[in-house]
Amino acid sequence: MDSDLFSRRRAERFAQLLDEANGGRRHHARSRADDELATLVAVSRRLTADRPDVEVDTEFRTGLRAMLVATAEREGVGAPAKAGTATGVRGSLLPALTGRRARARGAILVGVAAGAIALSGISAASENALPGDALYGMKRSTERAQLALASSDISRGQLFLDFARTRLDEAATVRDDRLGFSAVLDDMDADTRQGVRLLTTVAAQRSDPAALDAVDTFLGGQRRAVSGLLDRPDHADRDRTRRSLALLDAAGQRADALREAIACGLPAPAASDALGPAPSTCPGDR
Repeated sequence: MDSDLFSRRRAERFAQLLDEANGGRRHHARSRADDELATLVAVSRRLTADRPDVEVDTEFRTGLRAMLVATAEREGVGAPAKAGTATGVRGSLLPALTGRRARARGAILVGVAAGAIALSGISAASENALPGDALYGMKRSTERAQLALASSDISRGQLFLDFARTRLDEAATVRDDRLGFSAVLDDMDADTRQGVRLLTTVAAQRSDPAALDAVDTFLGGQRRAVSGLLDRPDHADRDRTRRSLALLDAAGQRADALREAIACGLPAPAASDALGPAPSTCPGDR
């Protein structure tokens, strides 16, 4: 199938074929894409007739629903036509066009949902994949999808810190591969910076240290776990591990400085770096 599969005309024709397959009136116009779309119609019929006996994860269900609702709102599926926007012949045709486009957009949503459900099984299978495994790329893609569905910077920040913990677990499994070990720690440090930056920014903007609690909790466990990598026999691995520990120390110092700045009523810092807002020192501490 080419990338133009869900262009507007094909989507509308797909909606017509679905109508016909479900007992709706036949549309006499034939399309060159009918043979190609017939395969999708058959898949839709099978999905309707043979519901798979699968227990869908609650978190996946919630994320999928949010994605579909957002797509429906963006595409205008189900939105009533505005009164007074069309008159005459064009106005008389508008309801039919609106209904057809709504069905077409609905067909797109069906395709998105079917694809997401199909991928959910692969995503679950990739959960324990390690660098070098065939499903590791799917695991990382799933993480990016989680970030895209996150509802706030706090949620995204916490996700990045969760991913940093995951990268640490992966690093512990890498043996006799200096470049692989360093690459995983690079990814871990990148996730750490992203998560800390998002959470410290929220804390500074709101003048509320609550978002820093997640940073402190993360740093406590992460420091202990990263320190456990210092017993690796390779000197280069130990040096690389110390760089990650230095990043965690810097993140802790940034969180402490922001707490103090918020406590003494300093405004949100104008300066910022990879770890987020860089606060000034409180007057009494100078």
